[in-house]
Amino acid sequence: MIASRRWPERYVDRVEPDGNLERACAFLGLSVDAERIATAAATVGVLLGACTFVGALGWSLLDGSAGTALAVPVAVGFAATVGWVAFSGIRRAPVLAAAVARTRAVADATTITSALSLSLRLTPVPERAVRFAADGGGGPLHRSLADHADRAAVAGAGDGGLREFAAEWREWFPALDRSVALLLAAADADTGGDRTRLLERAVAAVEDDLRDRTASFAGDLRAPVTGLYAFGVLLPLALVSTLPAAVAAGVTIPPLAFVATYDLVLPAALAVTAGRLLLRRPVALPAPRVDATHPDVPDRRGVALLSGATAAAVGWVAAPVVAGGWASPVLAAGAGVGTGLCVHLGPRREVRRTIEERNRGLSDALALIGRRVADGEAVERALPAVAASLSGPTADALAAASRRMSALGIPVGTALAGEGGPFAPERGAGGRAAAAVVAIAAAATEGRPAGDALVAHADRLDALAAAERDARRELAAVTGTLRDTAALFGPLVGGATVALAGRLDGLEGLGGAGGIGSGVGEVGRAAGGAVAGEAAALPASLVGPVIGVYVLALAATLTAFATGLERGLDVTVVGYRVGLALVAASGAFLAGHAAVAMLVA
Repeated sequence: MIASRRWPERYVDRVEPDGNLERACAFLGLSVDAERIATAAATVGVLLGACTFVGALGWSLLDGSAGTALAVPVAVGFAATVGWVAFSGIRRAPVLAAAVARTRAVADATTITSALSLSLRLTPVPERAVRFAADGGGGPLHRSLADHADRAAVAGAGDGGLREFAAEWREWFPALDRSVALLLAAADADTGGDRTRLLERAVAAVEDDLRDRTASFAGDLRAPVTGLYAFGVLLPLALVSTLPAAVAAGVTIPPLAFVATYDLVLPAALAVTAGRLLLRRPVALPAPRVDATHPDVPDRRGVALLSGATAAAVGWVAAPVVAGGWASPVLAAGAGVGTGLCVHLGPRREVRRTIEERNRGLSDALALIGRRVADGEAVERALPAVAASLSGPTADALAAASRRMSALGIPVGTALAGEGGPFAPERGAGGRAAAAVVAIAAAATEGRPAGDALVAHADRLDALAAAERDARRELAAVTGTLRDTAALFGPLVGGATVALAGRLDGLEGLGGAGGIGSGVGEVGRAAGGAVAGEAAALPASLVGPVIGVYVLALAATLTAFATGLERGLDVTVVGYRVGLALVAASGAFLAGHAAVAMLVA
């Protein structure tokens, strides 16, 4: 065990980490410290660089394409590039993961400030309000608030750790400073209108800042997305149709370079650019997360594999009828992987939609419960009455909690969010749903004075939902074009350009025996000149699959990027939409090829 822990030191000296890496490791709670990650990154970089140098040098000498004098510099260049990429990637991975986690955490700021406002409205004690808000969720922001509350309790600070909490998050969310100052001022204000106004301004400060940052980000995103669309989609696909003209002009196009450019370099550049834009998001809108552990999600891995394999087999057989034998791998991969993802993630998507619909009705439920409590009715009696007056998933959840409360004799909070409850964490009830449950449980303890506070909290949930809809609407104006391009327009253009590139040579399609440039070679031989086109010819069976793989990579990357911007990097939503995009893209690619092939035949 000791040897395995110290293996990096056998290859390189220990590497000192920078401050960003140390903070990222602490934020993520990694069991490996930052110094060991930096040392491992350097070790992997050195080993991969050495292996790349040996492989590139041997390839250059055996291939003979580069002289002996150039073989060593070329190998050194490849080795240095691979080693640096590996070192930087491993060292930056925790920093990037922490940035994504912080983006998600910032979205909980509205939930925390709303919970603080609700508690201070009932009892103007910051320590109590901090504990109340920290119990409303399990995200990084809630954990940070709980840690500061513990330190404040030891130090005897009267603000419950709120100032230190705001200082920790000042770099990523400065509006939290203003909100905390207003909350503390409200705690010192007299009961009545002044305190209420200060509490409302504290929550509004966070809401307005998030709304402004999202709108500004959506506006700033238009130029980069336009560049991504032009240089990552239109230009590469347009160049495919110029291949015959390039060959006729004597331009050498090595097959290996063609494959590497379209199936490695371009997809990697597209993924890196999309990732950098995703990291610039000021906030990731909160969403319920549903995984395989959810009790309502069936295990459909076997069905998904069978469905994917069946779709791949059908695509393999059907592709030659539409385009040619070269299209079989493209349609099989797109249809098989896409169908498998849709079948596997479909049940999770339905459960997630049910949870979202349930959460949307929570504001109405809180308002009705709060009105009954304000009239003197106990929460235990108000809960079944409100469940009977509502409909849909929210009513079902409240009715289930009421039945558990009556049958088991448990408190309201345990009936709602305890083990097996409808709002339990394993049922995807985090974020604002958890905060709403905590508010209902507090009303059960406080009694009649909490009624108006519950109604005010319900109004705040409505305002937050409206802000989220506005933010998604701003981003949808940008992401809609990306999704359409990924699933339909890009593959159609790709198939058309592949067909056009093959037909311009006078061939019978890319499935024929010739290749792009072969006709040029025959002309050169007939004229007795140099056969430049023959040396530059691309096999006909190569161009179609290469562009097909590029189109599928384009569909997956752009769909994940657009969904991540609009809905966050949720595995269920991203995976399901990528599956749909792959199926649509593979079909559109072949349809575009078949349509143009018939037109120019």
